Amino acid sequence: MEIKEPIEEPWWRGPLTYILGLFLILILLVWFIPARAVKIDPNPTYIPTIQEVAPAAIEVERNPAFIIQEDFPRYVKPSDPVIKQTADKIVTLACEGNKICHAKAIFYFVRDNFQYVSDPAGYEYIKSARESLASTGGDCDDASILAANLLGAVGIRTRFVFIPGHVYIQAYMPDALKRYKIEDKDWVSLDLTCTNCGFGELPYRTSTQRKIVN
Repeated sequence: MEIKEPIEEPWWRGPLTYILGLFLILILLVWFIPARAVKIDPNPTYIPTIQEVAPAAIEVERNPAFIIQEDFPRYVKPSDPVIKQTADKIVTLACEGNKICHAKAIFYFVRDNFQYVSDPAGYEYIKSARESLASTGGDCDDASILAANLLGAVGIRTRFVFIPGHVYIQAYMPDALKRYKIEDKDWVSLDLTCTNCGFGELPYRTSTQRKIVN
């Protein structure tokens, strides 16, 4: 009786095949996940200073000091050439053409470059965006108006949110990640005078206050 010798399986059909397959899958995941994250949630690579992007000499016309909440949108003039040129420089230096990145760049530009300065005692002094760029300082009203103008200049709609003694803005960004939209499914809150707040974050005290949106 003829005894047949056992046939050895080729090396590529043994356990090593599965190990190599899992290794290749891991490599693809490591490559794909960060690439997708960069695409859907890009971050600015550089935040310029005001001196880098704003005109050296800005002509400022003093606006009437509207002090009721309904008048705030009158200060938003994104088609102003000074505002448009400044906003374009910010986002072109910071990003590669994604609106979410543009919004982040403008948020961090105002938050990091704009110094908090209180109004005169007993008087509500509200600056135009031009005046804020020229002075590089102001309070929450001024920072919110400046950011609303710059965001509007790159096609991002905004609205003002008022709480007792404070104002911040929200940017309409339905494509942003859910973690940025803590108050509304389509709007990202931006508190420009909160130096510890990131994009879409609010101080706890602010997030729990009664709000008026305009």
